[in-house]
Amino acid sequence: MIEARGLTKKYGDKVVVDGLDFSVRPGIVTGFLGPNGAGKSTTMRMILGLDAPTSGTVTVGGKRYADLRAPLVEVGALLDAAAVHRGRTAHAHLMGLALTHGIPASRVEEVLALTGLSDVAGKRVGGFSLGMGQRLGIGAALLGDPEVVILDEPVNGLDPEGVLWIRNLLTGLAAEGRTVFLSSHLMSEMSMTAEHLIIIGRGRLLADTSLAEFVREASGDKVKVVTPEPARLRDVLLGPGVEITGQAGSDELSVTGLTTAQIGTAAAAEGIVLFELAPVGVSLEQAFMDLTHDSVEYHAGGPAPEQMRSLA
Repeated sequence: MIEARGLTKKYGDKVVVDGLDFSVRPGIVTGFLGPNGAGKSTTMRMILGLDAPTSGTVTVGGKRYADLRAPLVEVGALLDAAAVHRGRTAHAHLMGLALTHGIPASRVEEVLALTGLSDVAGKRVGGFSLGMGQRLGIGAALLGDPEVVILDEPVNGLDPEGVLWIRNLLTGLAAEGRTVFLSSHLMSEMSMTAEHLIIIGRGRLLADTSLAEFVREASGDKVKVVTPEPARLRDVLLGPGVEITGQAGSDELSVTGLTTAQIGTAAAAEGIVLFELAPVGVSLEQAFMDLTHDSVEYHAGGPAPEQMRSLA
């Protein structure tokens, strides 16, 4: 488990991470999201002891990273896949890491096979593609067979097969009871991998919730209803806490405050035909943009998130 309590980092007068409190639990994939400049990388660096907190604490398995006896065996991390000596071969790079932690050479071979790099193990890293380098970085993170895995943008540069591979790998590690902490800007991929989300903006915690709950709340419990009798159905459904919208002359209504079951039951009781009855969901990307819109440092020209939904 990773636990942050009051975690704060300042560079001069600039507060980069501002009093973060969160826990990353074992057994699930936890996504770490935020706009550029939100403080994600700095937070990850503090978890791994690369930056010292100005105040507050962050621990892995109840200990500071610096106090771990065999860090690579307890925590596997990928922050920058390019941080490898380009003159070394993939095999030499992994073997060097293994020797410093008492990891057997057989594990190096296992990881090369796991990452699909066995055929290029003798090639120098300087000649690797972006995707191959990413696989090597992931392999280094997994070399010690750690209980905690921390990956920053792990699908960067991977082809479709590689993306599917890392997705299955991470969910498999979580299923084994390991702690998996994943940062990515690819919302579509995060929505297929993570179960829990920690979202920050301008260094502050914005959300700490399950992915399903986050998207559900962003959807606003809206239900789409299509019926040949919209005016009659509106009269049947209206009541305290119920909001119904729809354009004049349209058979489609948007209902908030009632479930699909309640709407269907009420319509059936009055003999009103329904052509469509379905909850209205938003994507993780839309929910994320709505939540973090005021935390983005650089806004490109274009419509706001709410306008984007109306154009969809």
